[in-house]
Parts: sequence; C-alpha cells; structure tokens
Amino acid sequence: MPDPQNTMNIATQLTRLKREGEERQAQRTSQKFGYPYVDLTKVPATVEALGLIPETMAKDAKIAAIEVRARRVAVAAANPDLPAVKKAVKDLEARKYEVKMFVTSLSGLEAAWKMYRFVKQEAGDITGKVSIEKKRIEELTARLTSFAAIKEEIKRFDFLKAGPVQLIEVILAGALALRASDIHFEAGEKESKVRFRVDGLLHDVFTELPPMNYHSLVSRFKLLSGLKINIRDISQDGRFTIGVGDKEIEMRVSIIPAEFGETIVMRILDPASTMVGLEALGLRPDDLVIVEREIAKPNGLILNTGPTGSGKTTTLYAFLRKMNDPEMKIITLEDPIEYRIEGIEQTQVNNESGYTFANGLRAVVRQDPDVVLVGEIRDLETADIALQAALTGHLVLSTLHANNAIGAVPRLVNLGVKTVSVGPALNLVIAQRLVRRLCPDCKKSGTVSENLKVGIKKFFEKLPARVDREKYKDFKTHEPVGCEKCNHIGYKGRIGIFEFLEGGLKLEEVILKEASEISMQRLADSQGMVTMQEDGILKTLVGETSFTEVESVTGKIEWLA
Repeated sequence: MPDPQNTMNIATQLTRLKREGEERQAQRTSQKFGYPYVDLTKVPATVEALGLIPETMAKDAKIAAIEVRARRVAVAAANPDLPAVKKAVKDLEARKYEVKMFVTSLSGLEAAWKMYRFVKQEAGDITGKVSIEKKRIEELTARLTSFAAIKEEIKRFDFLKAGPVQLIEVILAGALALRASDIHFEAGEKESKVRFRVDGLLHDVFTELPPMNYHSLVSRFKLLSGLKINIRDISQDGRFTIGVGDKEIEMRVSIIPAEFGETIVMRILDPASTMVGLEALGLRPDDLVIVEREIAKPNGLILNTGPTGSGKTTTLYAFLRKMNDPEMKIITLEDPIEYRIEGIEQTQVNNESGYTFANGLRAVVRQDPDVVLVGEIRDLETADIALQAALTGHLVLSTLHANNAIGAVPRLVNLGVKTVSVGPALNLVIAQRLVRRLCPDCKKSGTVSENLKVGIKKFFEKLPARVDREKYKDFKTHEPVGCEKCNHIGYKGRIGIFEFLEGGLKLEEVILKEASEISMQRLADSQGMVTMQEDGILKTLVGETSFTEVESVTGKIEWLA
C-alpha cells in the first residue's frame, strides 16, 4: 500500500517543478518581447492598482495592474502581444495613465487576481472621484479666500432647487483655498454646520444648512466614498479623490451616527502639503546637523514621537526625500499610504488579508531594502522585528506614541521589548509638535519688559553651546493682530518645534541600568537636549510664533511674567 506521506511529497515536488518551469517560460517571454519580468507570487499587486482594470477584463486578457503612482501604472501580462492586452492598455492610456509593461506567469497573475476580493465595486460613474475643471477650480479658489466669502457663496444657493454637486464644489474649493486639513459636517436639529480645521483649529464656515440639503450631501459623499447609503446607525469609513487640474487630492471620509443625523469628517490629503525640505520643517541649523548625520547612517532605528496631527508623517517623508537616491532601495509600510513619493516603494497595511505591520515588515525586509519606513510601532511583534531589522543592516524609520523624546524608551519597554535590543539599535528619538506661524503681514512687535529680558537671559544661559546665540542677539517678541490675508486670525500656516535624544554607548549604558523617564531625562540633560518648549521660545524670539502659542502646545513657561 503506497505511503500517503511519500505521495504528498511527490505531488509537492511536481507542483514546485511545474511552477519553476512556468517562471522560466515567463522569463523567456519577457526576453522575446523586451519587457521586464516580474514574479507576482513574490511581489504583491496593490489593491488600488488592481481596481484600474475590471476583473473580467483582466482575466480575459490574462493581465493585471500591479502598481500605480500618480498617473503611472505598472501592468503585468502573460502575453503582451494579445489583442485583449493591447485593448486594456489603450483603455488605461485613454484615462491619461502612462503604462509600463511587465511579463509574468499565469500562476503569478492568479495570485494577483485573488486580491480582487478587496477591490470595492464601483457604483457607476459617481463613485470614487470628483473632477473639478481646472478653470472652475481656479475661479472658485481665487474668490473663496476667506470664511466670509465661502459663507456668502453658499448663502446665494437656492436650497429648494440646488443639488449637492455645486455645493460640494464650493465647499471643497473653499477648503483647498484656505489650506484646511479637515472638513467637518455636523448634523443639527433644525440647521447643520460646515466647519474647516485650519492650522489645527476649527472654524465655522456655514451654520445654516437646511436638513434636506445636509442629508443630500451625506448621501452624495457616501456614494463617492463607496459606502452604504441605507446604513445610518453604524460608523463607516471610505475615501474618494478630487481631480484638480493635473493634481489628485485624496479625501479620507469618516461617518458616524449622531443625535440628529450622521456626522462626517473628511481629511484632506494634498500631496503639496508634504513636499517640504528639511529646512522648511522648522529645524534649526544645529538640529539639522543631527538629522543629516543620523539619516546618513547605514543602519539603526529613528523614532518620531508625538500625538496625531503633530506632523510626524510630514517629517519622516522629508527624511525619505532627502535619502531618495537611485542607488538606494526604500520601502514603506503604511496604514494608510497618505502621500505618494516618486521613486519609493510604498505598501499599505491590510489587516483583513493578514498584511499587518508585523507580517508586512517581515516581507519587506526580505525585499533587500536599504531604508524601511514603518508607519507606526503599535505592538511588541512589530517593535521586535523593527529593532532586529535595525540591527541587521537596515535603516528603519517609524513613529511611536509617546509624549516626549525621553518617553520613547520606557514606552518600548512597556510593550515588552528587551532592553538589550533597544540601546544598540536606537540612533535617534525625535519628539515634535506644530505651532501656528504668526501672519507675516500683520504681526506686531511687543514690548520687552525688564523682567522678560532677565528671564530670556537666564534662558540663554541654560541652552547648550551648539545653539548659535548670534541669531537671537536682537530678539523681539511679536503678537498676532489679524488681517484679510490670515482671515483676521493673526496666524497663517504652522511650523514644527522639535527635541532630539541621541543614541550611542551612553544611551545603551543607561537603558541597561534603568530604562525610566528619570534616567532618560538625566541623559538628555547631559547631551544638552533642547526641549520642544525651548525650541518654541527660540522661534518666538525671531518672530515666527508667539509665547501664547508655544504655551498652548507645550505648557506654561515658568519664567514668563
């Protein structure tokens, strides 16, 4: 009687040999047509890319869209010469996509096609994208430069006749013109509100939206975001894209049930908002030296800490752009991908399919990267893998929830990480917040009292020698006023305030003895760390922000009278 185990082993070997033969054939096909070969059993297709070609068309043509960045899409086919493949490529090109062709095996395509179950089905032309003509968006953004202008524009609507489309255009264009990060729609009993978050603070835009029009807006946004219109008693999350001329801006949508209807919050992800260099982040020259030294290292872990909305992603993206080079392989693992960066491999966590931070990081490390960005360290498993990657020749960047730089190590230890792994791996811990910039058109100089001069003198005495005092010798304080250009707020835009805890042998020694915030504070003092509050004070003394703003973010300044 045949041994079942032997039969199984033979079947496994035959399957493996068949697969290897299939991949060799795909490589020969790639050489024949002059297209690169890709093994889709090892390089997964993204759900976003797959959705560009309908599943039935993809299977008929034996093709799959595997990656998309801006208007460029990578497409893999078993036979690039098939008429159905050429038709699919023409369809993509007609939608203004630039197509790069690859050759793969049928088994690779079947592995990619399995991901179609995660692709949301479109509900006609209405789902997924709002296209605003370039001329229309330019005209609206030129007019809607203040909260008052947006309010007047909405007031002119005949709410009994107006549909949601024009209203949506005005709201979206106004949000873009005012550089809003979020749009809030809040249901009321008789009237509903539209509010914008600008520079971290919420502002009423329109507070008299009739219930009928509000519910039409909610339904429209649900359709655009691929959400269920008839479900109103649970939370739903979705997204859609605004096509603004040649640029696409992603909107992340969250809907929850409330007392008088559903409440919507939309996060605006404008790629232009993260296209900043290191200097534009607000780093002082002496801090910039630290950052450039650490990101030039071939391995180690750089952690950025701070609450949601403190600019951590923008900072790490600026680091990646600085490091981005054809000779470097940079891979990210994000949840979700917030902004696309040219020349960097970006992947997105999908918990439903098992592609978690931990599992994804294991796979990413096998892709031979030089630099890895992990969106967030949330658990012990992810922390352990990130530390091991940092110790085995990779430069790893990630974020961690901690109140300040000295709190990062105790936070890792609380997750369960062994102290012997933290010290050797950790290169740099950053903590940051965002403070509002004073409007350059209306800020005014404040009076510097004798008590304030004494306090500032003592403040400079405590600062480490690396801080250049010359820049601050003619210091002045400034206060917000308010003008048309800043919507009479007195502030316009935001800038980061930072603190840095550096790694090294001393950090290793301290961690092995006692990984507490008290011991980390002693180490920070010995390093001459400039705290976030101190960085904010320095920015105040050169007129970038105000003492009031710094205190609102970092707490009371003890010596400030």
